Amino acid sequence: MLMDVTRRSPIASVIAVVSAIGLGAGGLLLGFLLTFVGGGVLIVGFGVEIGASLGLVLSLVFVQGVGCAGVALAYAYLRPEIQPVVRDLLGIPPDASRFSIGASVPNLRDVLVVVGGYVLAFGGALAGAFALSAYQALTNTEIDTGTNQAAEIGMSNPETLLLLIPASILLIGPGEELLFRGVVQGRLREVFHPAIAIVLASTVFAALHWFALTGGSATGNLVSVAILVVPSLVFGVSYEYTGNIVVPALIHGVYNATLFTLLYVTIAYSDALPAAGTAITAIV
Repeated sequence: MLMDVTRRSPIASVIAVVSAIGLGAGGLLLGFLLTFVGGGVLIVGFGVEIGASLGLVLSLVFVQGVGCAGVALAYAYLRPEIQPVVRDLLGIPPDASRFSIGASVPNLRDVLVVVGGYVLAFGGALAGAFALSAYQALTNTEIDTGTNQAAEIGMSNPETLLLLIPASILLIGPGEELLFRGVVQGRLREVFHPAIAIVLASTVFAALHWFALTGGSATGNLVSVAILVVPSLVFGVSYEYTGNIVVPALIHGVYNATLFTLLYVTIAYSDALPAAGTAITAIV
């Protein structure tokens, strides 16, 4: 799966960080561009009206399905051809090691890691949200956190949340984990200690979610991103421990599905939406 660190040079470290950021951002950017083009084709070419549900479907398919998963798989496939050329241009000695994304049917140990990882990820995010609420109450200050765009759509159109629940497990978790753990973390793992690679990959993953937030102050959005680092670290550790990308994909998918389920129940059945909804959207 991921290679042991046998040597490290400053230029190799810089290239790894730049590559990791570029791959993560590139996968998301490609997905957003394809969503825009696909929506344009449907509107102009077929006269289709893009509502909230259809827009969400297009985003899921192109961003998580094509952008994230496509870039990750393309990188793993094309790297043997690209790496020697890049190393030759930069004057770096050739590297005979192979890059791969570990994937297999989960065994009993993997299942236990999924369960434990889910509890840690969800519990960590809840702790972060409650800590934020406690800080605001104690200091009598209000931190204006942004809202995730998918959650915002769901609050206006609760039926879309019913789509996001299975999509979390089938598309969002697998697509984002293939890219950010399988490729970004894997690339960083080649030149850094595993713990450093996990932290860096988790930071990149959380930071890029800044662009998925709407509204909120700079400080509030920074807090939202910081809360997301906690479950992201759990995803990274689970992949490093098991070597199986299916494990963090399941943890991530079930984690997101839980949040969307709670948000749907809050909106559809609770009269306490302002209080409960705010608490839940803080960690979506």
